Amino acid sequence: MTDVKIPTGSIKRLLKWLLPGVALLALVLAGLYLARSGSGKERQLLESAATFRAQRGPLEITVAQSGTIQSLDQVILKNEVEGRTTILFLVREGTRVNKGDLLIELDASRLQDERVDQQIRLMNAEAAFIRARENLEVVRNQARSEEEKAELDARFAVEDLRKYLEGDYPKNLKEAEAQITIRQEELRRAQEKLQWSRVLFDEKYISQTELQADELAAQRAQLDLDLAMTELDLLKNFSHGRKLDELRSQEHQTAMALERVRRKVAADVLQAEVELRARESEFQREQGRLEKIEQQIARTRIHAPNDGLVVYATSTQANFRGNIEPLAEGQEVRERQELIYLPAPGSVKAEIKIHESNLDKASIGLPVRITVNALPSRVFSGRVANIAPLPDAVSVWLNPDLKVYNTDIHLEGNVEGLRTGMSCRAEILVAEYPDALFVPVQAVTRVDGHPTVFVRQGGQFGPRQVEVGLDNNRMVHVLKGLEVGDTVLLNPPLQHPGEPAGRGGARSPLAAGGGGRG
Repeated sequence: MTDVKIPTGSIKRLLKWLLPGVALLALVLAGLYLARSGSGKERQLLESAATFRAQRGPLEITVAQSGTIQSLDQVILKNEVEGRTTILFLVREGTRVNKGDLLIELDASRLQDERVDQQIRLMNAEAAFIRARENLEVVRNQARSEEEKAELDARFAVEDLRKYLEGDYPKNLKEAEAQITIRQEELRRAQEKLQWSRVLFDEKYISQTELQADELAAQRAQLDLDLAMTELDLLKNFSHGRKLDELRSQEHQTAMALERVRRKVAADVLQAEVELRARESEFQREQGRLEKIEQQIARTRIHAPNDGLVVYATSTQANFRGNIEPLAEGQEVRERQELIYLPAPGSVKAEIKIHESNLDKASIGLPVRITVNALPSRVFSGRVANIAPLPDAVSVWLNPDLKVYNTDIHLEGNVEGLRTGMSCRAEILVAEYPDALFVPVQAVTRVDGHPTVFVRQGGQFGPRQVEVGLDNNRMVHVLKGLEVGDTVLLNPPLQHPGEPAGRGGARSPLAAGGGGRG
């Protein structure tokens, strides 16, 4: 074999032209490989994505909630005994009782002791009341006596003054003047006799002694006249004025005494009346307390006001820390505590709690389908009767972010077999469409506030705005934007291809918005 020698320069020139071509070929092959592998992954993702084909057919819009069967008309029996008492007797729960049957007997020993003490206080108050009543009559009688005496004294004082001015004084004045007249006449006669006696004495017809006797008689007559004139002067200038002032003062004093007596007896009578009213009020208060104790003792025995089934209140209640201690004999109960529910037979309702997101759907009067766990083969019907205006306080206390509203549903038709406390599920029929286009709720999301679905277009999914109506938490009514058979993505991406990463936060599930418009 002959060896061929290639020049070194030629090899270098050949490599210079071949290396760029080889590199270009490698890049082309790598690009083709990457493109083929990428399209395979996208195809695999499209084939494995959960989808749903838009359907048309009957659609019911319902609000379903779990709840409890309760009696529509039930009597709540509470402890009406003040303070805390102990249960001595308790009828067994579930017992059917008749009107008047004894349900609960509470301990009344403390109240019975209080009744004995209160009876003693009542008797003392009654005795004080009777004493005050009799004392009032005594005070009134004495007041009348004192007032009559004072009136009589005042009247006598007025009459004494008038008697003196119109009777005694003129009489005394006339008597004094008459005495003066008599004494003057006696003096004149005594003086005339004395003159004749002196003549006779001068003629020696009478003795000296007889003359002296006549002189003495004349002097005595003069003295009697002087005394009579002095008496008249005393009567006019002294005795009359003094007596008049005395009688006028007596009239004034008796008038003031009458006023004092009237005020005093009025005050005494008023005080006796106030005392009587106070004792009467105290007696009535003690009597009311005894009646209250009697009522409290009567309330220790709770009887059935009507026929019914006995349900303990603790069986349907729960506190924030767990179940309440069951009602039992020997247990202490407080005042106003609910003890027994006595449902009326044949009248029941369902109690449910509606979330605030469904309040715009539910309204009073809507029909409801009710199923009971204990009676799975039966479906009961009813209507929404009441929706609470405020959220349930217990639920808010447990979870401030949870707002549910208590709702009552009155059952209709045959409700035989239902019992208070049974668990149930209620479906409120909001609307019923015989022919509607619908897709699952999770297929609809919100992009910039607009309902949007991702529809398959060729080999990929693209967003499409739609107009939706009500939903039943499973399917949503599509009004515009879709056709029957359109394939929608059940789990829309947070960010579709070509959308900037910063817009991903504009998306939100439809369910978070509380459903579409009606």
